[in-house]
Amino acid sequence: MRLLLLNGPNLNLLGQRETAIYGGIPFDIYLEKLRSKYPSITIDYQQCNIEGALVEAIQNAQLIYDGIILNAGAYTHTSIAIADAIRAIDIPVIEVHISNLMQREAFRRHSFLTSVCKGSIAGFGLDGYTLAVESFLGK
Repeated sequence: MRLLLLNGPNLNLLGQRETAIYGGIPFDIYLEKLRSKYPSITIDYQQCNIEGALVEAIQNAQLIYDGIILNAGAYTHTSIAIADAIRAIDIPVIEVHISNLMQREAFRRHSFLTSVCKGSIAGFGLDGYTLAVESFLGK
């Protein structure tokens, strides 16, 4: 199995940014642990702050990957383009959010992506990515 883990804007600052919300662990350290937990799965990683690059990564993924784990960051609440890209591909996408969006500001409580994703995981910190991998394994 080969998965694309795709993080959106500002998630390159995990471990430094708003640690009370997002935790103090840099993503590269977490990703190393995630990969070692699932050695039989190839987990490729991309992070981008640019909406169009995320759209292109999603469009290109269906030729390479069995699924996508996507944390679109703030684009979750604004991007019809990312939702359309997900709708256009034939592989499943699991939406992940580190924080519980329903406990955050009102504008964060709407996702343009949830309805086009296979599932959505929020509020479990970085473990949400692990839960997403588990969902692809059918666990």
